[in-house]
Amino acid sequence: MEAAGRTMLCFLSFLLLALLTGTRSQFIYIPSSVYHGVEGKPLDVLVETRFPLGEAEIQGTWSHASPSGVRSTLVTFNKESLITDMSYRERLIFREPNVSLTIWSLRPDDEGDYQLKLNIEFHNNTGQVIREERTVHVTVDVPVSVPVIEKSPSQPVVEDTSNVTWTCTVHRGTRVHFQWLRDDVALTPSERHHFSGDNATLSISPVRKEDRGRYRCLASNPVSRGRYSTAKELTVYYGPYNLEVNSGQGLQTGKVFTINPGELVFFECRADSNPPNSYVWISKSRNGSSVIMEGPRLEVLSYQLAQAEEYLCRAFNNVTQKQDEAQFTLVVASLETEKHTQKPNSSSVLAAVIVGSLFVIGCMLLLFIRRTCHPKRVLMSIYNRPLCEHKRPHRSGHEDATEDFGIYEFVSIPGKMESAQASCRSLARLESAEGTHTIYDVIRHVPEMSCHSRLQS
Repeated sequence: MEAAGRTMLCFLSFLLLALLTGTRSQFIYIPSSVYHGVEGKPLDVLVETRFPLGEAEIQGTWSHASPSGVRSTLVTFNKESLITDMSYRERLIFREPNVSLTIWSLRPDDEGDYQLKLNIEFHNNTGQVIREERTVHVTVDVPVSVPVIEKSPSQPVVEDTSNVTWTCTVHRGTRVHFQWLRDDVALTPSERHHFSGDNATLSISPVRKEDRGRYRCLASNPVSRGRYSTAKELTVYYGPYNLEVNSGQGLQTGKVFTINPGELVFFECRADSNPPNSYVWISKSRNGSSVIMEGPRLEVLSYQLAQAEEYLCRAFNNVTQKQDEAQFTLVVASLETEKHTQKPNSSSVLAAVIVGSLFVIGCMLLLFIRRTCHPKRVLMSIYNRPLCEHKRPHRSGHEDATEDFGIYEFVSIPGKMESAQASCRSLARLESAEGTHTIYDVIRHVPEMSCHSRLQS
């Protein structure tokens, strides 16, 4: 009796608080209003009861409303029994007494709104029934299957005149996001590339040469990893571009080809184009122009081309209806003569460089010799040296006066001022005299003071 009174008191207090605050009573609680499930996996819709189940009687239903609006009752229950819809009997679990709902192995058609209606009647409550109602939304995500791409038109397209539309689809999958790649490089919107809202469609308008390649799409959603489609090739007809004429013979200088007289000439004309171009070789002269040959390769003897001065190769794409021309000049001359005439020019330049280098080196050597060797003094000594000069053994004294014949130079010695001055005066008189002097004359001009001093020493 006391327990019933406490329960009744709690209920009345809760009801009074709800009325005073103007809020709805919370006898049941569901944590979320949206549940995301995955196909083939279970989903739990948890419900918390915030009242003592032992003190009340309950009666309720779980119902499902599909996106199309069709509503069906899943389960009807009370504290003693429950009735489950036959179509859900193998996949649905009703958890008593907390009235939670579990759906095993979700299917795409399980998506929709799930509504719980609950009637609560507390014991000793004079028959008053409290009604609670909650609705949750359930989404069922389906993993994506391998995507498939289609191209419209299916045949190759022509640059600058055609448009292409790529479409990527999946057989199964929900909330799928698509991404397009060309040669494994992701494509982004641009002036010519346009995408639909979910990127399922890619439009290229107009198509150009750089749009060719292998296309594929990547499909993904929140519950599965991205999956790639098989790649498809986009073929674009374009060109001709970068037309040029080449030859492995003769001498080429820019657009001028020089070949030897009588030589068989090979020219090749190439351009970037799809499909391959048709080529025509044309010679131009003062009298007009004429077609020499058709095809990408020209083979002809040089004397047959000697009358013409200019030639051109014309490339034409039969699909794009575009053409391009490359003009060149042919000169028939002996290349050996030109080589010989060119050699002296290079040799003369090399000779000039060598002569200039030798002249600079010679000047540097002369300057070095002049600063270090005093060439004037060396030349003077060579000029005054006797013609015949014999080597003699060293002797300590003057055994023979004739052997002392020659030119002597007296050098000033510090501390012997008188002798040095006398020697310098004698040498000056000797140098001023003309003619050749004998040893007697040299000795005779030696100052007596110097000789006397030497004898005394």
